[in-house]
Amino acid sequence: MKYQIVGKNIVVTDAIRNALEKKLSRMDKYFIINDDIDCRAVVSKHRTMAKVEVTIFTKLLDFRSEEKDPDLYAAFDKAIDSLEQQMRKLKTRMSRKKDMSLGEAIAFANFEGAPLDDDGKVVRMKSIFLEPMHLDDAITRMEALGHKFYLYLDAEDNLISLLYVRNDGGYGIIQAENKIK
Repeated sequence: MKYQIVGKNIVVTDAIRNALEKKLSRMDKYFIINDDIDCRAVVSKHRTMAKVEVTIFTKLLDFRSEEKDPDLYAAFDKAIDSLEQQMRKLKTRMSRKKDMSLGEAIAFANFEGAPLDDDGKVVRMKSIFLEPMHLDDAITRMEALGHKFYLYLDAEDNLISLLYVRNDGGYGIIQAENKIK
């Protein structure tokens, strides 16, 4: 795994870098080919709080965790634990699906968004290719990304669908009435 460690309002010392790389090396067991995996960690210090943002970029899916704690090293631990939990959850979900490989199940491309303006309007745009998939696959991808919603093309009726997590803990779906031709 290739590491990029960036500090905001803090100097990333060798001790911080070594501690973070050692903790991130626990993630290696989740990836088959470690050379193609990039990991970016942003460490920032605010008045009484330390914040750690860790993003692991893979070809098929990105994993992200953001944690705050007064102790920087405790924030490292929380962020790594959160990433491991995301990966275990995805692995468990995929092992229940006997008919689909992990790669087929999370084949989703993230496109980098560009900030447009800073006055409360559109600050990020993202374009995605909507590939046809079933509801179970959309739920899996949404949970793997850690998002509260997921936009996809329903394979059964060819409608653009928005899957979201409801406040009561269930899922909801909003579908466009016009079909894709």
